[in-house]
Amino acid sequence: MADRQLHLGAFMRPVSIHTGAWRYPGAWPDANFNFPRLARLIQTLERGKFDAFFMADHLALLNMPIEALRRSHTVTSFDPLTLLPALAAVTERIGLIATASTTYNDPYHVARKFASLDHISNGRAGWNLVTTANPDAALNFGHDEHMAHGERYKRAREFYDVVTGLWDSFADDAFIRDVESGIFWDPAKMHVLNHKGPELSVRGPLNVARPVQGWPVIVQAGASEAGRQIGAETAEMIFAAGGPIADAQAFYADVKGRAAKIGRNPDHIKILPGALVVVGDTVEEAKAKRAHLDNLVHYESAIGSLSSALGVDASRFDPEGPLPEIPETETSKSARERAINLAKREGLNVRQLAQRIGGYSGAAIVGTPATIADTMQEWLETRACDGFNIMFPYVPGGLDDFVGLVVPELQRRGLFRREYEGTTLREHLGLPRPENRFFAVAARAAE
Repeated sequence: MADRQLHLGAFMRPVSIHTGAWRYPGAWPDANFNFPRLARLIQTLERGKFDAFFMADHLALLNMPIEALRRSHTVTSFDPLTLLPALAAVTERIGLIATASTTYNDPYHVARKFASLDHISNGRAGWNLVTTANPDAALNFGHDEHMAHGERYKRAREFYDVVTGLWDSFADDAFIRDVESGIFWDPAKMHVLNHKGPELSVRGPLNVARPVQGWPVIVQAGASEAGRQIGAETAEMIFAAGGPIADAQAFYADVKGRAAKIGRNPDHIKILPGALVVVGDTVEEAKAKRAHLDNLVHYESAIGSLSSALGVDASRFDPEGPLPEIPETETSKSARERAINLAKREGLNVRQLAQRIGGYSGAAIVGTPATIADTMQEWLETRACDGFNIMFPYVPGGLDDFVGLVVPELQRRGLFRREYEGTTLREHLGLPRPENRFFAVAARAAE
C-alpha cells in the first residue's frame, strides 16, 4: 500500500468537457440530458469506487456567438440540485457534488437545498461554491451588469459564513421525538443566526435538521489571487486547473501554505486538478483517439470558445496572427490567463489557440493504463495533487475505459481503494466532521 492514495472525482457536467465529445463514434450525443444514461454512468463510477460525481452548472447559455453555440453539447442540461437527489436514489456510496453560485442565489436557498441533499443521500453531498464568471447570467436575474470580480468574491466569503451558520441552526441531538411527552424537538438546541453583514441579511434558523456530515463538503475552483485565498480559508476540496506539473506543485504549495498560516490543517484541503484522460492499448492508439476528437471541433466553435475564455470577441482577430493584447474583463481571470499563457508558451497563432481552447486545452493524460498510472503517481508523490477530477473524452466508452482499465492498474499499485471504507463523502476524502460552532462552544463552556 502506498503512503498516500489518490482521490478521484468525475467531472460530469458536461458529461465530457471536450467540445467534440458528442460527435465521437459510439458516443451518446444526448447524455447531458438523458436520465437513464446518467444513471448508468454514475453507477459505473460507483463500481470504480470514485469519491464523487461532480456537476458544474451554468445560469445562462455560454456567452459565445450563436454560430459557435449551435455546435455545443452543453446548451441543455439538468439543474444539478434536481438531478442529484434522483441519482442518490440509484447509488449508495459515491459522493454527489453540485455547483451553486453565490452571486445569483440567496444563502438560505443554498443551505436548505444542500442540507436536504445530504439527508436524502445519507451524507454524500458537496457544494461547489462559485461566483459565476459568465456576465450573461446577470441578465437572467434582473441585473443589467455582471458584478465586478472583487465584489463577487467579497459576497462569496460572507455567503459561506451564512450558509455554514445556517447548517449549524440545530444541535445534532435537537430532535428528541419523545412520543410519550409529545415533545418533538428541544428549542434550547436551536440557534437563530441573525446575520447582518455588508452584503447579506439572513435571520434563520434553517428549517432542515443539521446535515448528516455536519456540513456538506465545501468545494471550490479558481486560481486567481482572490480564488486562492478564499480556497485556503474555506475549501475542503479544490478543483484546480491542470497544466505543467511545476505549476501544479506551486499552486499546491501556495494554497496549503496559506491554509497553514491561518491555522487550518493543510491535509483538510484536497487539491484535485482536472485531467482529460484518453486510454488506449498503446500510446499511439491513445494519441490517435485524441487527434480524432480534436478534429471533430469546428472552427466556429473553436473561436467562440476562445472568445468566452478571453472575455472579448476573438472572431475579429487575424486567425493567422499572434494573439493581441487582451484587456482585463469581469469574466474568469484564470481562464483568460490560461489562454494567454498557452499562446505565449507554445507560440500559437489565433487559429491554433482557438483550436486548442475549442476542444480542451487543460491538462490531459493520454496513453496506456500503465503510462496514465505513472503520471498520476508522479503527481501524487511530488505533491502536485491529492488526486484528480477526471474528465472523459466521450461517454460511455471513455468512462468505461478508465473504470475498466486504469482503476485496476491504480489499485494494483496500491494507489487507489479497492472498496469504500466509509459511507459519507467526508469519509471518502478523509475529512473530519465539523463541530457545530454554536452548540460545541456551549458544551465546552459547561464542562
